[in-house]
Amino acid sequence: MLLDLLFMLLMDLGSGLAVAGAAIGAGLVALGTGMGIGRIGGQAMEAIGRQPEASGKIQGAMIVAAALIEGVALFGVVICLLISFIR
Repeated sequence: MLLDLLFMLLMDLGSGLAVAGAAIGAGLVALGTGMGIGRIGGQAMEAIGRQPEASGKIQGAMIVAAALIEGVALFGVVICLLISFIR
């Protein structure tokens, strides 16, 4: 009886930690995504300032890179949500 109670308590603690870990992971994914896209935008604006004639190519590459980062971030958030829902 006491062993069962202890086991149930540890299971509740473990699921709570899983949810907390998933929330921290989703936050880190969002933070990393924001920093990455911000860096891409900043560097692209510097490059356009240096070579205005290449602005079309730079903007195209910037959009593709930002889309790839967003895709990875989406997968990260989905994995964190799956971890939090599976207990």
